[in-house]
Amino acid sequence: MMISNGIEDEEKWLAEGIAGIQHNAFYLHRALDANNLREALKFSAQLLSELRTSRLSPHKYYELYMRAFDELRRLEMFFKDEDRHGCSVVDLYELVQHAGNILPRLYLLCTVGSVYIKSKEAPAKDVLKDLVEMCRAVQHPIRGLFLRSYLAQVSRDKLPDIGSEYEGEGDTVMDAVEFVLQNFTEMNKLWVRMQHQGPLREKEKLEKERNELRDLVGKNLHVLSQIEGVDLEIYRDTVLPRVLEQIVNCKDELAQYYLMDCIIQVFPDEYHLQTLEILLGACPQLQPTVDLKTVLSQLMERLSNYASSSPELLPEFLQVEAFSKLSNAIGKVIEAQADMPIVGAITLYVSLLTFTLRVHPDRLDYVDQVLGACVKKLSGKPKLEDSKATKQVVALLSAPLDKYDDIVTALTLSNYPRVMDHLDAGTNKVMAMVIIRSIMKNKTCVSTSDKVEVLFELIKGLIKDLEGISTDELDEEDFNEEQNSVACLMHMLYNDDPEEMLQIICTVWKHIKAGGPKRLPFTVPPLVFSALKLVRRLQGQDGDVAGEEVPATPKKIFQLLNQIIEALSVVPSPELALRLYLQCAEAANDCDLEPVAYEFFTQAFVLYEEEVADSKAQVTAIHLIIGTLQRMNVFGVENRDTLTHKATGYSAKLLKKPDQCRAVYACSHLFWVDDQDGIKDGERVLLCLKRSLRIANAAQQMANVTRGSSGPLTLFVEILNKYLYFFEKGNPQITSSVIQGLIELIKTEMQSDSTTANHASDAFFTSTLRYIQFQKQKGGAMGEKYDPIKL
Repeated sequence: MMISNGIEDEEKWLAEGIAGIQHNAFYLHRALDANNLREALKFSAQLLSELRTSRLSPHKYYELYMRAFDELRRLEMFFKDEDRHGCSVVDLYELVQHAGNILPRLYLLCTVGSVYIKSKEAPAKDVLKDLVEMCRAVQHPIRGLFLRSYLAQVSRDKLPDIGSEYEGEGDTVMDAVEFVLQNFTEMNKLWVRMQHQGPLREKEKLEKERNELRDLVGKNLHVLSQIEGVDLEIYRDTVLPRVLEQIVNCKDELAQYYLMDCIIQVFPDEYHLQTLEILLGACPQLQPTVDLKTVLSQLMERLSNYASSSPELLPEFLQVEAFSKLSNAIGKVIEAQADMPIVGAITLYVSLLTFTLRVHPDRLDYVDQVLGACVKKLSGKPKLEDSKATKQVVALLSAPLDKYDDIVTALTLSNYPRVMDHLDAGTNKVMAMVIIRSIMKNKTCVSTSDKVEVLFELIKGLIKDLEGISTDELDEEDFNEEQNSVACLMHMLYNDDPEEMLQIICTVWKHIKAGGPKRLPFTVPPLVFSALKLVRRLQGQDGDVAGEEVPATPKKIFQLLNQIIEALSVVPSPELALRLYLQCAEAANDCDLEPVAYEFFTQAFVLYEEEVADSKAQVTAIHLIIGTLQRMNVFGVENRDTLTHKATGYSAKLLKKPDQCRAVYACSHLFWVDDQDGIKDGERVLLCLKRSLRIANAAQQMANVTRGSSGPLTLFVEILNKYLYFFEKGNPQITSSVIQGLIELIKTEMQSDSTTANHASDAFFTSTLRYIQFQKQKGGAMGEKYDPIKL
């Protein structure tokens, strides 16, 4: 209620003030029209007396001031025209000083002073000095600020500047600078004093009011920056030291922050660059609560933009040692502001790093220095838990990646991993994903084991459990995405030199083997295939080389592969391990290493026997074993027989009869390999096919017993197709009469009452018969072969 009353009262006072101005303005206009100087001075003084109020807030006072300002402009026009009032400007300057009250007197004096300078009857510097000194008579903050603002306004186009009509005869640019600086100093004192005018409980209100008035003070700095004659020398030797002295001495947080910001915004970038030391030297002397991180960030941003505007400017930055000056200043500010939150310090380092990457992208030592300073600040503190600080560290670490588009450059920065160590486990993983995405996006190839070592140190959050987080707590989808990213990353690690490539594989294995049972199924396969790719490159090299340094040979790599896959079978992930053993066996076959290939098959069979228990998994595994074994040509008779015997034995032991049947007829391919030197044992092929027929028959009978019908004849048609395959390949044991017999058998079964009609198997059989018919009609040698078969 009190607040609303206060606002209503203020509105009432403002209305009264405006009414007073309007009333006196009416008589003023009459006096001006009548060219009556005495009356004009009398009513203008009464009109200006309304500005003596202390009851209005800055916002409302400004409204009142603008009304009076408009009238003063009109009065100034009258003063300029000596013919109208018949009084010389010198006499007028004396005359207005007889006004009864100090505030109206000074407003009138400034107005006449402006005309006095324009008349050039006295040096501009003398009038300006007189005015700026006289204005000291008003010490009320709001009234004083608006009065001095009026003085700045009416004098800004009358300053003795280069090329200005008021320069010369002893009036120099330095006089203009001196005047503006003096006005600025006095205004700043008034502005700071406002803070101490009211009771403590009104601190917030006072701060709000001061914020509303800050532009009046800042305008002086803008005027200074507009003076043509203020060159670098004057700025460096006079303007900047005087302004900074005022800023440091006022010991006011609001004024210091705003005015530092003003300096950065209004003066040219080249001046900032050449006076960096002076400007930065003031920073540690400011109040500890001043938000210097924003001020310095803006300075660095302006300098970065300035540097990128033209490449020719780079030598200037190096000449003034901009980086080391900024770096030292930031260090001192962080030291001086002991209470600065960690997020503030890191924000400063992010700005410095951004500056460095934009101005000196080739100086990796600078980049590393910034990261090192950040490590120093973070060391001795627990892991970051403040989300804002964490965000800034991620920004700090992401900046080099974005700049160089090349993780390899970031890997050369010794402090990069040390900064990452200060992140909590969750953010560490986020950053690791950012690094991997950067590599994938830019298709960066990491080509040395040292760099791989650093890279895997950076992404350790993804490849092993960090303190405080176990894989059980993770969201499965996120976890899978992370591990797939690590798997993709492995394909970006490559070197043409086999030695180095083997080193890279060993380094990766060293890191990922600690990944635990959940991670290994994702990370082992890409590593195995990387190693197999290397094996293919080295194909044909022998393993026995003299000398201490054993080079990268297939044999050596296979030994490593054995260890890697063994870790996977322990996890346990037997099906995956079995597939990888078979892949290795195939590669060993191509390298002509029979003992190695045999060992891998042995491991695969051991896994099949001991670990693969699920019947579906067994079916898949046995078909994989048969398929791989069929392509092997490295084995001698004895080894091949042993393995083939194992495979056929396991096929016949599968749980379901149809699975048994299919695995057994697949084994027939193990005895007939269609290569030039391949095995061709027709009898054993026929044996397998007959055995599969017996199993198919048993499956039919079993179905008859359990379901009352023998089920579809798909298995018989599949076996018939196998017979046809070997018949065409020229197996002497498979004759047209054997095929004829099988066709008759299927037809008889199809007509039997116990067989269930099945569209798919009927269509399969019909299309098989169509194929035989087609071969008969085709003629030639194949046609003759098929001719005896009657359909």
